[in-house]
Amino acid sequence: MKLIQTIQELRTELDALRKEGKTIGLVPTMGALHAGHASLVKRAVAENDVVVVSDFVNPTQFNDKNDLLKYPRTLDADCKLLEECGASFVFAPSVEEIYPEPDTRQFSYAPLDTVMEGKFRPGHFNGVCQIVSKLFLIVEPTRAYFGEKDFQQLAIIREMVRKYPFNLEIVGCPIVREADGLALSSRNARLSDEQRIQALQISKTLFASVEYAQTHTLAETKAFVESAISNSEGLRLEYFEIVDGNSLQTVCDWKDSSYIVGCITVFCGEVRLIDNIKYKE
Repeated sequence: MKLIQTIQELRTELDALRKEGKTIGLVPTMGALHAGHASLVKRAVAENDVVVVSDFVNPTQFNDKNDLLKYPRTLDADCKLLEECGASFVFAPSVEEIYPEPDTRQFSYAPLDTVMEGKFRPGHFNGVCQIVSKLFLIVEPTRAYFGEKDFQQLAIIREMVRKYPFNLEIVGCPIVREADGLALSSRNARLSDEQRIQALQISKTLFASVEYAQTHTLAETKAFVESAISNSEGLRLEYFEIVDGNSLQTVCDWKDSSYIVGCITVFCGEVRLIDNIKYKE
């Protein structure tokens, strides 16, 4: 495995491999890697000849400067994990390498990017599209891999690829959870032992709501989740929406769509955690 920090060096390496007919998998990450990321990399390794993993904390997708400052950075540990997973290249550029000048491009995919995360984190998805589009242009991958934990992000990236002339396949990969159900997240490292126990209530509630939904209306199921989280010690609900899995628009009845997903964001102390659950697919 090779660590690369400049766009030119990465392009030189990949151009040579592409001429040999090699397929290239890309796994974009912001570092602080865990088993969830490892599952994406292992799938990419299984499905491609060469795998590039980007390890870059992208400043343009943070609307909270404190969140950016506190985001964990663990490049040495990341490289060890990625080598074990079989990655070919780790691309870990500086901010100046990616943004030698401000990126003023505007990406708008309403209504996908105006609800949920888009509503509470203005500018977030524009920053995501800026960095992901740059990585697609730099790497020119055959396939790119994203986790379904960031469900809305995945939908928006699929839409960006449909509207932009990118010749690649987007591969969505299932949420990876701890044995007790907590969705893996780089932000989990910021939880205290007590908060880690409190955060578990998020996935427990979502799992319980799937069974609850079998005998209750959509509105009752939404109220069930909101009440359970709001009454859980240490947790503060930002939103819980039950949406069509493709359009991300709110649905009012289980009959409204054949693909229905519940998306939730909860603060555990100062740590913002997201999760989702499928009710119909």
